[in-house]
Amino acid sequence: MQFMKPADGFLGLEKADAVSPKDAQVVVIPFGLEASVSYGGGTSKGPAAMIHASHQVELFDDEFWSEPFREYGVVTAKPVKISKSVEKALEQLDAQVEEVLAMGKFPFVFGGEHSITAGAIRPYARNFKDVAVLHFDAHADLRDGYHGEHYSHASAICRTMDPANVSVYSFGIRNISSGEIPFLEKNKKRLKIYWAREKHLWDMKEIVRNFKGKNVYVTFDIDAFDASMIPATGTPEPGGLFWDEAVNIIREVAKVSTFIGADVNELAPKPNMHGCDFLAAKLAYKIMSYAFLAKKVKTRTKKVA
Repeated sequence: MQFMKPADGFLGLEKADAVSPKDAQVVVIPFGLEASVSYGGGTSKGPAAMIHASHQVELFDDEFWSEPFREYGVVTAKPVKISKSVEKALEQLDAQVEEVLAMGKFPFVFGGEHSITAGAIRPYARNFKDVAVLHFDAHADLRDGYHGEHYSHASAICRTMDPANVSVYSFGIRNISSGEIPFLEKNKKRLKIYWAREKHLWDMKEIVRNFKGKNVYVTFDIDAFDASMIPATGTPEPGGLFWDEAVNIIREVAKVSTFIGADVNELAPKPNMHGCDFLAAKLAYKIMSYAFLAKKVKTRTKKVA
């Protein structure tokens, strides 16, 4: 695996702030797969846009009262030429994630369409007894295939669950087809959906119980956010999550579990909408920081006079 120069990679680090691939604990894997999109395109440019926007992300985080990256170290792999076959592309990503895991590091994939998760999850299914997937999305992604593609982005979670030791907890879902319902009902023991329309009823204590003591993989399709926040995605949906709602779940789950990997996907950059690129980059920084430092975050309460 070859790596980008720190100044060109995620967070745009100066030489004095960078660490070597040997010493870094997080490896960002850009993987701009775009082969089965069914509405708006552009996800192939998502990883580069996230990396570019990350150079504007403030390194200091008031929640940790530090520059979190200094406690774990980040390097960015050079993008590889992606196969035009979705199946073969997922095999490529499987190999990259496996290589990073073998190095004892935390793989963080920047997509690309959501189909990437089906490839990224395989090394975890092989190397861990059980894997709980923390899934954010507007769509259930439970089709067995779509438009003739078995590994379609619309089948991302169905394919992610192909290994029997993977369970999924989905947040923000507000779009599901009648054809996906049989799969959902058949797999209730290892698949739970938290519908966006019911978010006012979500109980954080109940949510974290699902993940307590487990190995957790985070997959975040950015269309989980409300369309007003993130129009630069292939299939934006109204009625979604807002920043604090999503981040609070990630933080609290990270406190009770072990994050073992992550991906952020479905950014489709658009001209003059660099705020969407920035949001995706900052989200990635938050996820990796929670992966290593969430247990150090203390809940603060404000005294009311």
